[in-house]
Amino acid sequence: MTFEDQARAAKRAAVTLATLNRVAKDAALNAMADALADAERSVLDANLRDVDRAREAGTSDALIDRLRLNPQRVDGMVGGLRDLARLPDPVGDVVRGWTNANGVQVRQVRVPFGVVGIIYEARPNVTADAAGICLKSGNAALLRGSSSALESNRAVVQALRAGLEAVGLPADAVQLVEGGREVTDELMAARGLVDVLIPRGGAGLINAVVNGSKVPVIETGTGNCHIFVDASADQAMAIEILLNAKVQRPSVCNAAETLLVHAAIADEFVPKALDALAAQGVTVHGTDAVQRYSDQVVPAGPDEFDAEYLSLDIAAAVVDSVDAAIEHIRDHTTGHSETIVTNDRVSADRFVAQVDAAAVLVNASSRFVDGGEFGFGAEIGISTQKLHARGPMGLAEMTSSKYIVTGDGQTRP
Repeated sequence: MTFEDQARAAKRAAVTLATLNRVAKDAALNAMADALADAERSVLDANLRDVDRAREAGTSDALIDRLRLNPQRVDGMVGGLRDLARLPDPVGDVVRGWTNANGVQVRQVRVPFGVVGIIYEARPNVTADAAGICLKSGNAALLRGSSSALESNRAVVQALRAGLEAVGLPADAVQLVEGGREVTDELMAARGLVDVLIPRGGAGLINAVVNGSKVPVIETGTGNCHIFVDASADQAMAIEILLNAKVQRPSVCNAAETLLVHAAIADEFVPKALDALAAQGVTVHGTDAVQRYSDQVVPAGPDEFDAEYLSLDIAAAVVDSVDAAIEHIRDHTTGHSETIVTNDRVSADRFVAQVDAAAVLVNASSRFVDGGEFGFGAEIGISTQKLHARGPMGLAEMTSSKYIVTGDGQTRP
């Protein structure tokens, strides 16, 4: 089947999905979850082949962590589909409505996009998450995963399609797009067949899609996430937040990549932070002001404060004030998630007001910036743009809207 054949099949399936009620969608999601649970062994076997091939190719540990599945992660994929079935259906929600003086009723109502193309790297769990979110929001999904996860994605999609067929829905509502770079180019050029394109991965992938696509793009972003420890911070709490944000899962976009410490507490806090990070195997890349506290600190290169390490590495600097921290973040942020740890309400309010990011956190780990943690169910990604959607993208963000105008014969004078 050519890509155009797949896209046209998705377009036909999207017509069916757009008319489904919640009961039908939820039955499909649960059937997809059942089929994926039944296919766990074949999914794990396929994933093992992908992981072995990645190791042989010299892939980094961080990327292999994103690629690897285990029974717990498969259970998470299954649970994510079931969680989506328990969430409200966004399609048909009235965003706003009113009645004009002449009696004409106007309502803005949520509707599906239609066909959603998703281009993503590694992380085969995205395959199930994206398919489920698209189905619940009434969209057909064209899934373009990376070659590194090809066998995993094939096994997952095969199970999801079997679940759809089990409840009498078109399997072409979920399709895996395979082939070389030319197929990705076709997907990005498929305006009229594909309604929205969402890239999810590293900066190179995202920039290539944003700059090269003729299909409208919702831009997800990389996460150069900062933690600023203010002079008034509870230092024990700051250490806990720092370790959770950096170490809990370093290979994801909401992990901390830069630590900023107020100069007023640097002598006390920085040594404690360095010891805590070292105990977790984290390498600190610091400025001169940080290096003087430990000979284990690696000098930070000129571009390292713009880096998304996605590993057990973190950049660190000492700043003179809240304003200096905000200025540093403005210069280096990717607009994902930025954190302040402070007991000063004025500092917190200034940070929240002046830092421009999809999520700003006060005294909490950036690892909370996630669709599941926000109560959205599985997320399609975290948008760092400012149009249509910003932050974790759940079901509502996977819809557009249309105006329904109802009258009883009124005409415009």
